[in-house]
Amino acid sequence: MTAPVRDDVPLRPGAPVGRTALHRRPLSFGRFVAEAQARGALVVQPRMGFSDPALMRAGLLATKGAADAVVGTMTIDSYTRVSDEPSAVRALTGGVPLNGFPLTSYSPHTSRWVLDGVRDAGFPVQIRHGSARPQRIVAALARLGLDATEGGPVSYCLPYGRTPLLDSVRNWQETCDFLAGLRGTGAEPHLETFGGCMLGQLCPPGLLVAISALEALFFHRAGLRSISLSYAQQTSPAQDRDAVHALRRLAAELLPDTDAHIVLYTYMGLYPQTRRGALDLLERSAELAVETGAARLIVKTTAEAHRIPTVAENVEALRVASRAAARYRARHAGRRGSVPAPGADLADNAVYAEARALVDAVLDLDDDLGQALLKAFARGFLDVPFCLHPDNAGRSRSHIDASGRLTWSEIGAMPIGHVTDRGRRLTAAGLFEALSFVQRRHDRTLPSPSSPPSSSRPPLPTAARRPAVHRQHTQEVAP
Repeated sequence: MTAPVRDDVPLRPGAPVGRTALHRRPLSFGRFVAEAQARGALVVQPRMGFSDPALMRAGLLATKGAADAVVGTMTIDSYTRVSDEPSAVRALTGGVPLNGFPLTSYSPHTSRWVLDGVRDAGFPVQIRHGSARPQRIVAALARLGLDATEGGPVSYCLPYGRTPLLDSVRNWQETCDFLAGLRGTGAEPHLETFGGCMLGQLCPPGLLVAISALEALFFHRAGLRSISLSYAQQTSPAQDRDAVHALRRLAAELLPDTDAHIVLYTYMGLYPQTRRGALDLLERSAELAVETGAARLIVKTTAEAHRIPTVAENVEALRVASRAAARYRARHAGRRGSVPAPGADLADNAVYAEARALVDAVLDLDDDLGQALLKAFARGFLDVPFCLHPDNAGRSRSHIDASGRLTWSEIGAMPIGHVTDRGRRLTAAGLFEALSFVQRRHDRTLPSPSSPPSSSRPPLPTAARRPAVHRQHTQEVAP
């Protein structure tokens, strides 16, 4: 393994990022996605990261040719996410594998070697990190000539730790200013909101759509013009369709002169334990993406309920999703309304009404959107259910109704009482049932012979899990 070297890069708007980065920029991330969508291809993307540069390179190469339109991913390790590079360096020096690629602890030479001959016009690479303090990570990726990452001041703060929201907003403002400054070099940096994925599950779509839209607007006001808005598949296909249409409408209303697209996440909660159930859920997410006009899909594998997936399992997931999308598109070709045209208004629904009410209430709080977000959480105008962060009011609660939709049981101070119905309160037993709702629904079919064995005790869902910074694991490249 190459010896780690800290990659100290100043983070300030317009800071130089190096001649190599500026002279080797392939097609921008946003343009790649737009061109794929224009030719009728759903862009599919895994989430994976390795601390060993050779494994990281091999993983990228393996996924590169997995489908017609693929985006590569380098996920950052947990130490780097919280700016604890000394711990990352100690682990690397001691031969201890990390759960991602420590971008700021390797020399630029090492990171360039990982990407050399891999990233090109047909295979952009996105850095995924989960950090409320992303400045060093973003400076390091810019120095490599990379132009795509994701996160947001709310979505990469509340679920992942106890960093004050005030600090996260400040950090993300600096990061967005820096990325926007790169446009002066001829780059078109791309930033994806993570707001549509808050806690992974049990957050009603109206709030997911609102936070995703608000984070996108935060990016836009900082000067970014290539943005994607996220939404995570939830419990009801019909409600998910409404949500993605609502998010597309809000994007059109809030983000003028912007290259924007929707990125859908395959379900992020307790995943089916059977191979057949996992593949079925993945295929449904691909179909949802095509049906609603989402341009990109973050996939899940058959191993999600059991362990960290191998590269081979990630490749399989990319292929399954891409083929499911192509089959759905072919099956519905020519059917009016099956695949909405850009700008089509299919969002006259309850999710849009709820999300619009939340967005308007936040925007009315302050002309500075960062300050408006802080005030919104302080007053409970935005309140994420089951989120334990100190800056979250914690007065909202949700449940799954008889039709499978995620609805509110308690809304706290959120200004949506006039546009939403409230259901029953969730008991402890009801919470467990809700957390495993999607898993049980897709596991009802008999498992195939190659299914991995079910564990007697399922892992904690995303909504309840607080990842330990020191927890380490790795993936292996399967033949």
